[in-house]
Amino acid sequence: MSDGNTAQDSIKNEDLVEYGIEDTPEFSKALPLGVQHLLAMFLSTVALPLVIASAIGLGNSDTTYIVQMALLVAGVATLVQVYQIGPIGARLPIVMGTSAIFVSPLISVGTEFGLAAIFGAVIIAAPIEVLIGYVFDDIERLFPPLVTGIVVMLVGLTLIPIALQYSAGTPGTDTFGSLRNLGLAALVFAVALGVNQLFDGFMRSAAVLVAVIIGYLAAIPLGLLDLSAVGSAAWFSFPRPLAYGLSFEPSAILIIGFAYIITSMETISDISGTTESVGRQPRTEETQGGLVADGVMSAVAGIFNAFPNTSFSQNVGLISFTGVASRSVVGIAGVFLIVFGLVPKVAAVVSAMPNPVLGGAGVVLFGMIISIGLRMIAQGATLTQRNLTIIAVSLVIGVGVEWRSDALAQLPSEAQVLATSGLIMGGVTALVLNAVLPENGDSGTPSVMGDPIAEDDD
Repeated sequence: MSDGNTAQDSIKNEDLVEYGIEDTPEFSKALPLGVQHLLAMFLSTVALPLVIASAIGLGNSDTTYIVQMALLVAGVATLVQVYQIGPIGARLPIVMGTSAIFVSPLISVGTEFGLAAIFGAVIIAAPIEVLIGYVFDDIERLFPPLVTGIVVMLVGLTLIPIALQYSAGTPGTDTFGSLRNLGLAALVFAVALGVNQLFDGFMRSAAVLVAVIIGYLAAIPLGLLDLSAVGSAAWFSFPRPLAYGLSFEPSAILIIGFAYIITSMETISDISGTTESVGRQPRTEETQGGLVADGVMSAVAGIFNAFPNTSFSQNVGLISFTGVASRSVVGIAGVFLIVFGLVPKVAAVVSAMPNPVLGGAGVVLFGMIISIGLRMIAQGATLTQRNLTIIAVSLVIGVGVEWRSDALAQLPSEAQVLATSGLIMGGVTALVLNAVLPENGDSGTPSVMGDPIAEDDD
């Protein structure tokens, strides 16, 4: 019976495919389709480096350069996934960009140790994801949707204070928390929410990007947009490897290594979603190649002063929606990213984005990350008493140590970096509790307050 359903689903998917993975649309069609992929991922690719750079106190020129490198590496990584270099790459239409999973850990590392430690940890820990690609079948049971969903939720939850801070402006200035700043952030938030709810298709998926563009323009008459750095930025420049040096801090490497484990789960899901759009499961070499590319290109990112890369789920959704799974279309998006990454003026325009605009977008973006984690749990785990306990304890510990890190101020400095990371503490708590708490006899156990939330299938 299940085989019949699978075959029927495959036929339905094939009927919805306009261009398959190996199909090449004529250029007049491929170009706008590639730009569509670029628009779907552009905001996240530039917003996350902006958040990290601002949080660790980088100046305008450094921020512009890191955004430039984020675009460049994302473009190269996308082309590697699309066209493959040896065993590196899935040969699938996968768009790459800065991973949200790493934002909170990188801020913790950068605040404590600086940029050199960030890039050192990014490079040294990257092989973890390569290794996962080859042993995933043996360790998959350790990372069920319950655990990975909790960690993804923690990513969004630990970033909430940053979104609210940006919405108020720049801390320490006279205008911090002014009605002008909060009003601009509210405008971005309202537009994003309105477009998402009132439109369908691509407009809905690009709602935050539309809101940011409107907020960016609205900042001009409010006197909040400073484009002075754009005029002095060059039209073209080559990257400078290891421009900020490297340092290797054990606690920083542990934090980033754990983030690589979690982002590999996200990549596996994205690869499955991509092939499912054309009615099949991913082949082993595609999953392995995709994970190897994630790890290798994240190490390359560290060398070229960018943050770790991963597959972008919104572009997987775009493929399913449009029925265009062509690798060559995604390759066009990768070329655009490389071009933008070689033009500092583009990065300077992006880096000039006022904090309230980024804050208003951050409220939506980080909230969406929380909802994605919640959906992962809802779709992959039964909400029994055991699982609800794991969720509750993990989230409380993760959010607690992140938001009140001063409670652990008496710990040694190395231990503080680990102990105050919500992703590490909450994620490890979820991992350990899921491994040690028994599942037998949990079926049908009432949830908190005595109401049965769900029952196990058996």
